[in-house]
Amino acid sequence: MKFGLFFRAFLALIISAILLFPARAETLREALTSAYTNNPQISAALLSVRASVEDIALRKAGLLPSINANADFSASWINRGGTITTPATGSLGISYSQILFDNLKTNAQIEQARAYSEVAKQALRSATQNVLLSAASSYMDVVRETSLVQLRADNVSFYQAQLRSTKERLAVGTGTKTAVSQAKARLAQAVASYKSAINNLKSAQANYQRWVGHKPKNLRLAYDFADLLPNTLDDAQNLANRLHPAILTAKAQLRAAQSGSDAAKAAFGPTLRLIGNIGSSTDFVSGVTTPSASVKISLSVPIYQGGAMGASVRKANINQIKSEIDVLSAQNQVRAAVVSAWSGLQSAISQIEAANSAVYSSEQVLEGIIEEQKIGQRTMLDILNARADLTKAKESKIIAQSNKYVAAFSLIAATGRLSASDLGLPVKIPSADGNVAKVEDIWQDLRSLSE
Repeated sequence: MKFGLFFRAFLALIISAILLFPARAETLREALTSAYTNNPQISAALLSVRASVEDIALRKAGLLPSINANADFSASWINRGGTITTPATGSLGISYSQILFDNLKTNAQIEQARAYSEVAKQALRSATQNVLLSAASSYMDVVRETSLVQLRADNVSFYQAQLRSTKERLAVGTGTKTAVSQAKARLAQAVASYKSAINNLKSAQANYQRWVGHKPKNLRLAYDFADLLPNTLDDAQNLANRLHPAILTAKAQLRAAQSGSDAAKAAFGPTLRLIGNIGSSTDFVSGVTTPSASVKISLSVPIYQGGAMGASVRKANINQIKSEIDVLSAQNQVRAAVVSAWSGLQSAISQIEAANSAVYSSEQVLEGIIEEQKIGQRTMLDILNARADLTKAKESKIIAQSNKYVAAFSLIAATGRLSASDLGLPVKIPSADGNVAKVEDIWQDLRSLSE
């Protein structure tokens, strides 16, 4: 009896400490919003996008004029027959240099930079999908483990009641010591299972905090995302081929490889450059200032570079072939992921239906055995076994329901639609479009200097 009182007090303390969260429930939509807003992986991926955009400006600068202001001052000491003179001169001028033609090499490099910028954008989409999927999975983990803790707590209470009942029967001579021992054994197993569920819940809560950014607060499933789920497997495959970031990344990398091959081939062509200078030089001793100006066109044609240019072309061609293969590989991987997620969702739905049937049947069986035990047609062991079957069926139902949500989000991710905009999250979605517009502005540097 003392053990029962102690355990009930311990049980109440644990439940109040772990399961009784603040009154306001946190929905899955709110958790995903918090994950999207606070997760550093998304922030880091966005910074990578912005950095990649700057490569476009760096490449475009190759076709734009380079204008520099130059100023020089020099002084010397000269000893001529014992006479020391100190001539001093200075010059001030502006230099101009621009590539007029480089066989379209720089144009290919600009296109390559744009392709790599697209790669970074798709990496941001991929990071977003991973974060949102992990957040949704961690949410369902907490919901599942919380339900299992509650179920196993009820199980402990049931076995405690059965143990008290067998002891009372033994005291009045209608029970047996064997029945008491069986009830004690089942109670011990139930307590161990309950403590294991507590530990699993703590682990799930910690993982939830990692992805969402705060501890779970009375989680509640109230989120309709059925419109994002494809109706058929073919629909899912078609969506994935058009939208999945892994496929779009591979295609962007292929564009970059093609541009890299074009740039390597263009390096064999001529480079025509315009160079100009205007300025003046002053002799500070005589005070004479001499203005000057020059302009020239320089043509350079590579003849021999030690085999480096040929190696660059061969390497670029190999990278292009590899990128084409990578596209096929990405399509195959995504196709397999879609089939796996679709099958997982269908399996979870079937498991829920089976679990519902099993729970209903197990409840009926347990109720019947309890009534039969009262008139001596069943033993305590029959009740304990029936309760174990019911608990197993309920646990299967809880796990299947959790798996259904996770499989649904996995399917959405496999089709490439697990994004803040598609989910309708109330967040500000950052974009690199503004950065692209800035780097495409050829006078940005001059405006920056004047600001």
